[in-house]
Amino acid sequence: MSKPLSPIETAKFVAAKRACDFVESGMKVGLGTGSTAAWLVRCLGEMVRNDGLDITGVPTSTRTAELARQMGIRVTSLDEAKWLDITIDGADEFDGDLNLIKGGGGALLQEKIVATASDRMVVIADKTKQVETLGAFPLPVEVVPFGWQTTKALVEETLSSLDVLGDEATLRMNGESAFITDEGNYIIDLHLKRISDPRQFGIVINQIPGVVENGLFLDICDIVVIGHGDGRVEVKDITLGTTRHDVIEISHPDNVFSDLAE
Repeated sequence: MSKPLSPIETAKFVAAKRACDFVESGMKVGLGTGSTAAWLVRCLGEMVRNDGLDITGVPTSTRTAELARQMGIRVTSLDEAKWLDITIDGADEFDGDLNLIKGGGGALLQEKIVATASDRMVVIADKTKQVETLGAFPLPVEVVPFGWQTTKALVEETLSSLDVLGDEATLRMNGESAFITDEGNYIIDLHLKRISDPRQFGIVINQIPGVVENGLFLDICDIVVIGHGDGRVEVKDITLGTTRHDVIEISHPDNVFSDLAE
């Protein structure tokens, strides 16, 4: 028998389950990357198998694509889909204006492209991801491998002119080697502690030669679904200016999803 879900995994699960309410048959759905997004893919897969939900998924990473196929979700590319009805993804941080830091899973470039090619973006997260000011989570910056050390040095030099509390920049590793994104790039994580002006920061960082994209998602998210360990969810809609509270019943804490690890 599977172990009962921990409070943090319960929070992720109920957020993902609630977000499924935004998905209807016939939709083209962007599928995010990360532990919370993986819950979503499994929940949608269950709806495909048991309820006849007919959707086409556009994954934001190879591992999400593999999971979606395993769950029975029809998968296509963004080039084939062209435009999406909705993208549902996790976040590493979000603030009161629903601005995000993403990229902890290393898929920020594809995630940002897919999210901006959608009618709306829904973020699913547990309560710990909500912050007053972005920056406590290291900001990922995707860079091309050629001359990455020069790019890193330029980024570090630029940080001194921006309103941040930290200036440490580290190359993300995968064991003994550099982490490689699906696009064949490296990631430099910026330990900033606080980003006072995310909009200015994103513009300046993206101008540095060698930088492909950064993990700030500004004015992209429309709705955030926040899960709690007791099954409660909050649904914040930035467009409507509303917050709705619901409860997701978990009848079987040792359900088939509980083998999903971080």
